Amino acid sequence: MRGPAAAAPAAKRPVIVRRTVKSLLFVGALVPLLLLVAGMLTGTLGVNPAETIQNETGEWALRFLLVSLAVTPVRRLTGWNVVIQYRRMLGLFAFFYATVHLLAYWSFDLAFAFGDFAADVLRRPFIALGVAAFLLMVPLAITSTKGWIRRLGRTWARLHRLVYASAILAMIHFALKVKVFTGDPVFYAVALTAVLGFRIVWALRNRRPPVPRARPSDA
Repeated sequence: MRGPAAAAPAAKRPVIVRRTVKSLLFVGALVPLLLLVAGMLTGTLGVNPAETIQNETGEWALRFLLVSLAVTPVRRLTGWNVVIQYRRMLGLFAFFYATVHLLAYWSFDLAFAFGDFAADVLRRPFIALGVAAFLLMVPLAITSTKGWIRRLGRTWARLHRLVYASAILAMIHFALKVKVFTGDPVFYAVALTAVLGFRIVWALRNRRPPVPRARPSDA
């Protein structure tokens, strides 16, 4: 018979595995940024490094956003509840790359000129959509901690539905930016449609019919 001393290490294994996976995910999520930094230092980002940085960080922001949205469908379809532990990290990396993307555009294209930035937002629709997508992510990133989840209660879940609006705006921003409606824009649009469609179908499937109200007896 196995005693408590033998059971304790076995109980710690899932925790160790989860921490290891989180660490690997964290490091892996930083690889795109590290590659861009290495490319800047070695001069291998092409003829327009600023545009390369903007494009790459923006696309990685969209990728992480879509992957974070796919976590819940994957959990519900497979029963792998453990994947929910990585959703917050994926969402925060989406916000991180979106922040770098915005700063890269503001610094390289506009030299941090706020007036030019405001004029660009008003003049160019795809810029306005990108900024709107980013602004919707800001309260989500701020309230992603356990403390905010406790403080907001049920309001937290309603607030974080803004992520779907942010993803839609980001998707349109990307499509208008590349001006091509084949390849990656179509792939990302299909992925986002699948995630949103799953959520709608799941909500309709689990909607409970209203309980009929009791009528007073005619007697």
